[in-house]
Amino acid sequence: MNNLRKTPLYEAHIALGGKMVPFAGFSMPVQYPAGVLAEYQAVRETGAGIFDISHMGQVQISGEKALDFLQYVTSNDVTALANGQVQYSALLNDAGTFIDDITTYRISGDEFYLCINAANREKDVAHLLKLSTGFNVDVIDESDDTALLAIQGQTAQTMLQGLADTDLESVAYYRFARCRLNGAPAMVSRTGYTGEDGFEIYLANDAADGLWQSLLQAGATPCGLAVRDMLRTEMGYALYGHEISADVTPVEARLMWITKLDKGEFVGKEAVAQRRQTGPEKILIGLKLAGRGVPREGYAVLAGGVETGVITSGAHSPLAGSGVAIAYISPEHAELNELAMDIRGKPVAAERVKFPFIRSNVRR
Repeated sequence: MNNLRKTPLYEAHIALGGKMVPFAGFSMPVQYPAGVLAEYQAVRETGAGIFDISHMGQVQISGEKALDFLQYVTSNDVTALANGQVQYSALLNDAGTFIDDITTYRISGDEFYLCINAANREKDVAHLLKLSTGFNVDVIDESDDTALLAIQGQTAQTMLQGLADTDLESVAYYRFARCRLNGAPAMVSRTGYTGEDGFEIYLANDAADGLWQSLLQAGATPCGLAVRDMLRTEMGYALYGHEISADVTPVEARLMWITKLDKGEFVGKEAVAQRRQTGPEKILIGLKLAGRGVPREGYAVLAGGVETGVITSGAHSPLAGSGVAIAYISPEHAELNELAMDIRGKPVAAERVKFPFIRSNVRR
């Protein structure tokens, strides 16, 4: 643990009794003393939870050709973004598989902001710098100077509004605003990774603890990695290293909706187009257990007693009332609705269901 990085909120987590674990090179809280279920209920049912996600990377892209550059290096159509709008996208390699999934923020005509996964930070920045050579752009890694918090749940806006100098009601889904929170400059985005209404907040490291403490005083519940993974699994949201990786294209990952083959040339376009024509090598599906058990990553998916795939993410869903899983299966079993999971050596019946596993409450 001594070699792990610490976010600006590390001491705050320790003071709250957070159970710290290694994650993406950082020491991060996996849960707090009240337990994962209490954290889950705060986000889904009773109020709002706050998450330290400062381990994520932030990269500023600016310059005369910033738009052209991002059109070439990302899979989505950046020209569709208005100033103040956010876009889910991906960085692909020449083979059409994932370097990372990202969010793109358009600040102005020639200034953008990327949020990238912590484990991929060095790889992503090196990739962007290499490809920027032919463009008149600056690629600046601001990760070490930026904190990132998320507040998610039905009372998130009310709690945050009391600290903001702008009307948060005017910030629509996948939009952001620059304002002052708790007296400090911040960028507030109505985005999240839970399926609930809420915000992600970018601000300077030295302002993070003050905002965290103010949100705790407003009634927010501190939440760790365990509940964050449970919440995103219930929504069927992809996680790098699980549903997406250098081994799959957007065709397999059900992410062609962020891959615009008609926008012009971009890295990985030809390979993705070819994969779409030949068909996916595996199919990403949702499964709900009919019996008892908790699906876990790496458990086998069975069709007629024969292994057809593997679970990439799994959890017990309190609201669904059962175990739920995201899995890849063989295309030959793509039409089957009744499958099974190998739970600790025992086949347990599972029903194929659509994502999300429970109702999403994001504000669209």
